[in-house]
Amino acid sequence: MGLGADSEVGRLRTVMLHRPGPELGRLTPRNNDQLLFDGIPWLGRAQDEHDAFAQALRDRDVEVLYLVELLVEALAVEEARATIIESTTASLQLGDGLRRHIARVMTDLAPEDLALTLTAGLRNDEVTSFRSIVTSLLPPEDFLIEPLPNLLFTRDSSVWLPGHVAVTSLAMPARVRETQLTGLIYEHHPRFAGVPRVHGPHLEHVEGGDVLLLAPGVIAVGVGERTTPAGFERFARQVLTGGLAHTVLAVPIAQERATMHLDTIVTMVDVDTVVIYPNMADNLRAHAVTFAGDELVVDDEQSFFTAAARAMGIDTLHQIDTGLDPVTAEREQWDDGNNTLAIGPRLAVAYERNEQTNARLEEHGIEVVAISGSELGSGRGGPRCMSCPMERD
Repeated sequence: MGLGADSEVGRLRTVMLHRPGPELGRLTPRNNDQLLFDGIPWLGRAQDEHDAFAQALRDRDVEVLYLVELLVEALAVEEARATIIESTTASLQLGDGLRRHIARVMTDLAPEDLALTLTAGLRNDEVTSFRSIVTSLLPPEDFLIEPLPNLLFTRDSSVWLPGHVAVTSLAMPARVRETQLTGLIYEHHPRFAGVPRVHGPHLEHVEGGDVLLLAPGVIAVGVGERTTPAGFERFARQVLTGGLAHTVLAVPIAQERATMHLDTIVTMVDVDTVVIYPNMADNLRAHAVTFAGDELVVDDEQSFFTAAARAMGIDTLHQIDTGLDPVTAEREQWDDGNNTLAIGPRLAVAYERNEQTNARLEEHGIEVVAISGSELGSGRGGPRCMSCPMERD
């Protein structure tokens, strides 16, 4: 199997998803803001919606891998268990005694149970065989290990490049542990043995939702709320010096909830066509960055579409707007109308609720695989956010 991807629209062969589980049931009105959800999803319905999404991919000959299943298999390796237990219990809120107790208990867990604790978290009132001043003073409902509801969005914690995987560095404290899990999978699961890795959670912030593989050799990276300028520079240097791209575009985006990642604004639906939030299309800018000698060469800022087309070697990067009027466009952008997942050229998965955006796509000859996302969308992510392509033609 040739793992890797060099575009957004090459025929999708293998994808990693995370079926929402008990961690989503840990969201409450008290912690959902901290855990980056705009509401409290109905878990059973979210699972039904996700199952339908996965089946839609399988129906089109896409191999679906699940993050937790890969994690369980990786945790069969003793070194992997020791590494993740140490990093998970490193929180300063635990205190030495509680830290040692939790680490001992986790060491004795079966891989399935350890994976559950790592993803769903551990509450203070679930520690019944140990008492310390920390457990006595913390409220019973406080989490000693936070749940990871954002695991649903597998796009962010790793990005597959040609023959390589980039383990990212997530900016929000609620998501830091996600890259520890994906990094563990790529390091210890036999399926990924020998795959070279770039970047990593110890480096400057880069998130997968900001990385668009526009064409072989051309990568666009949004710089805003989640990916920092320093993160862009580090990532660009790695992919350019490693021969994984010849041009990387730095694309400034507003630091707002509705535009947290570049793929909330624009995604590709064909080799020369994007779907884009029209309220931002005219103002989307980019710096083209290349490599010469030992230095990054940064071009002057210009229109994103001009810079992208030039780097891709095409005359025009065509645009499909997400809405027929500003209000509709704003509504459907909030509901991830242009966060599409291309299964292949002119074939894309999208949320069914964005009716006008989907109609616009179909008017332009894009076949839309419409899925339900009423509960899945409460974390502000669409089909692209929920998928990590591991292999594309």
